[in-house]
Amino acid sequence: MDQTLGIIIGNRGFFPDALAKEGRERILSTLEKEGFKTICLTPEDTKFGTVETYEDAQKCSKLFREKGEEISGIIVTLPNFGDEKSIAYTLRLSELKVPVLVHAFSDHPDKMDVQNRRDGFCGKLSVCNNLRQFDIPFSLTTHHTEDPESPAFSQDLAWFAGVCRVTGGFRHLKVGAVGMRPNNFNTVRYSEKILENYDISTEVVDLSEIIGRANRISTNDSRVKAKIKEIKEYIDTQGIPEEALQKMAQLKITLEEWIQETGVSLLAFQCWSSIEENFGVMPCTVMSMFSENFIPAACEVDVTGALSMYALQLASQKPSALADWNNNFGDDPEKAVLFHCSNFPKSFLEGARMGYGDIISSSISKEQTYGTCYGTIPSGPVTLARLATEDTEGTIIAYLAEGEITNDRIQTFGGVGVVKIPGLENLLSFMCEEGFEHHVAFNLSQSGKILFEAFNKYLRIETCWPGVCC
Repeated sequence: MDQTLGIIIGNRGFFPDALAKEGRERILSTLEKEGFKTICLTPEDTKFGTVETYEDAQKCSKLFREKGEEISGIIVTLPNFGDEKSIAYTLRLSELKVPVLVHAFSDHPDKMDVQNRRDGFCGKLSVCNNLRQFDIPFSLTTHHTEDPESPAFSQDLAWFAGVCRVTGGFRHLKVGAVGMRPNNFNTVRYSEKILENYDISTEVVDLSEIIGRANRISTNDSRVKAKIKEIKEYIDTQGIPEEALQKMAQLKITLEEWIQETGVSLLAFQCWSSIEENFGVMPCTVMSMFSENFIPAACEVDVTGALSMYALQLASQKPSALADWNNNFGDDPEKAVLFHCSNFPKSFLEGARMGYGDIISSSISKEQTYGTCYGTIPSGPVTLARLATEDTEGTIIAYLAEGEITNDRIQTFGGVGVVKIPGLENLLSFMCEEGFEHHVAFNLSQSGKILFEAFNKYLRIETCWPGVCC
């Protein structure tokens, strides 16, 4: 994913200009090597392409406004002390509501004479002080000063890029709600109005409309045959009736058309029991395919669960899944079972194969419940996240956790894995006390720090990371 960053090169008249010139060249070179596109003043615009005066700030902010649709974040870099007021004015006048990373070059003990000392260490404090006064949120590098060529700065760039993706991805976002929640699932209630206040719009459609449109697609339609082929290539369908695969194909085509019409980036689906009774298939594999292809699809019309999946996807650039906090694992207080019927993306399932709904088939004919995805979640790092609307307060809240999927195996149906999280009991107590849902989004990555920064600092989402940040 290409990302373009706006770059502000700080400068200050009574500090060495040569350091600003050299610093500009070094940081732009590093960003190019790391794969970023940059928008920055040139030496033809201002002295060495730096920002030192209010006039420079006006020029830089004008450039940023003109390129605003391209810029996902801004880096303020200080090759010398820098002029804190002109930097703050640049950001204010640009009117860009994007993440800002403040970086300062390191001094070296053998270069502390008048011609070579940078004082970016001190200048960074002044810049941050002014940004606070201007009420401009900003992020910091891991170390107070870092050389642009250092591994630490490279890691910070990767982290900041994730923060920019999450923040930008939630701007003018549209989420789809297909059908209504199961009647007994008060836990997945949410407020459309609160989401709208956070720039997140909801597109809704009655499940009967989707089923009606799907039924009107002939099974002889070439699109259906192509989609059946796609499904068979996606997952092992041995033992699944062809009629069930036809229905999944019809459903997939219909949802693809609806997504195109509405412009939603993610969806939550009424996965039981109307679609099984009235259409004759479970939608899990179809939802799995969407999630695997970066259109998160949550079950049980869990809209904020789908948003949680989407946030993790933006942070990690990997697919996400939604699971139940389902079972304890023996008497180990740091382990729990993550489970769903399931609609996990294929990349979340070792030995992925299609099955039928073991639970729902106890009350509905098995022939009407084909479509679930079976398999085991592969071991490795994991990040878990949950967004929810706090309706009495009019806000969105969230929690985060990081841990690992273990090699423990459970003999059961659906998609399943064992997660180990340090301090899990404290997290579960926090979830119960705060009334969080039994669903949790998870991603096979470590993305907690990205989400914590993006949520709390830029998206106005009060976020708790029990045992780490709250």
